[in-house]
Amino acid sequence: TWIPFVISTAHSRFPVIEGNRDQVIGILLAKDLLRYYTEADFDLRASLRPAVFIPESKPLNVLLRDFRSHRNHMAIVVDEYGGVAGLITIEDVLEQIVGEIEDEYDSDESDGAIVAEGDGRYRVKALAEIGQFNARFDTELSAAAFDTIGGLLTERLGRVPKLGDRVELDHLRFEVIRADARRPHLFLVTQLPKRTVYDEFADSDEQQHPA
Repeated sequence: TWIPFVISTAHSRFPVIEGNRDQVIGILLAKDLLRYYTEADFDLRASLRPAVFIPESKPLNVLLRDFRSHRNHMAIVVDEYGGVAGLITIEDVLEQIVGEIEDEYDSDESDGAIVAEGDGRYRVKALAEIGQFNARFDTELSAAAFDTIGGLLTERLGRVPKLGDRVELDHLRFEVIRADARRPHLFLVTQLPKRTVYDEFADSDEQQHPA
């Protein structure tokens, strides 16, 4: 049957058509098939998720925001006549914003992705992998749909990071120090003092008993 084929492809989502490719009737998630793997009687239509249709002209930053707000990872792209032009995933959008794009700043992304500046400050490339960053800083940062620090900051901000943007995560401050209209390139990461139980108590006491 086609169920083992779907599972074997390692893809997580499949547009389902009826008749021709312009008639997309829904999106099939591979995980929805697991419960039916051994069942002969499987109702495909009942397992479909609604398909999201977008025009070819939709800006990537708006599409990324929609993907995040609706927790959707795939959209069907239609042309001006209503025909299907293709499909796009959140991974495709991220590649255009923070992934696999070589430029004058990225001669070798694996070389010098994290460079110490001294005094608890580091220059970190946007394409530095989150796992590599966690190993270096003993952190546990994560992002559902991202593999890079640039992607992580995009997720937290809900938009493409711009020059001068600052975000604090896990006792670290990230400041965008190099970026263009499409994506960030470089962050200045500063280690911040970790707050202790005493600090929290002192703040609470000061609020209750101001000088």
